[in-house]
Amino acid sequence: MNTTIAPLVPELWADFEDLFGKQGACYGCWCTHFRLSPAARRASNRERNKDHIKARIEAGPPPGLLAFEDGKAVGWMQIGPRADVPEWNNKGRGSAPVDPADATDPGVWAISCFFIRVKARGRGVTHRLVEGGIEFARQNGARLVEACPIDLSKDSRSIGLFVGSSRVFEKAGFERLVERKAGRPLMRLVL
Repeated sequence: MNTTIAPLVPELWADFEDLFGKQGACYGCWCTHFRLSPAARRASNRERNKDHIKARIEAGPPPGLLAFEDGKAVGWMQIGPRADVPEWNNKGRGSAPVDPADATDPGVWAISCFFIRVKARGRGVTHRLVEGGIEFARQNGARLVEACPIDLSKDSRSIGLFVGSSRVFEKAGFERLVERKAGRPLMRLVL
């Protein structure tokens, strides 16, 4: 299957909306979990989440990448500077930066979320998104790209895989930095 990767610009909103479906992927999250504080998440709903991510996409720069097969969006990866996903930087998270200054450093990027269309899972779409993300980060001035994936999952349909699989990141050259939570290493690729 031929997969192309494209930054999520406003012109691709309809493709993103189609990929996420009426529910908004992952129980209406619309990939806002790491963008909104816990209080804001509790006060929100799927429509507000959708409005939030749409406004973010319209404001630019692209907050992630879409994977397309035969003209249809089959996957999404959220990637950008750590500052763009403030909840990813909280001290209590396994994804917290090793150096607190990395949370606001525009050269330190995070791959924080994935969503793959059910029928496209298990075909390497995540691998291609990570490869495209590395190039996207490099082209946009990133020095480091970090991820906090999961080590083990029962299968490619697991909801826990929204953070990605450590195997995918290892294959792409990421190295483990720390493991603050069992099975959730913070990984880094130096560009």
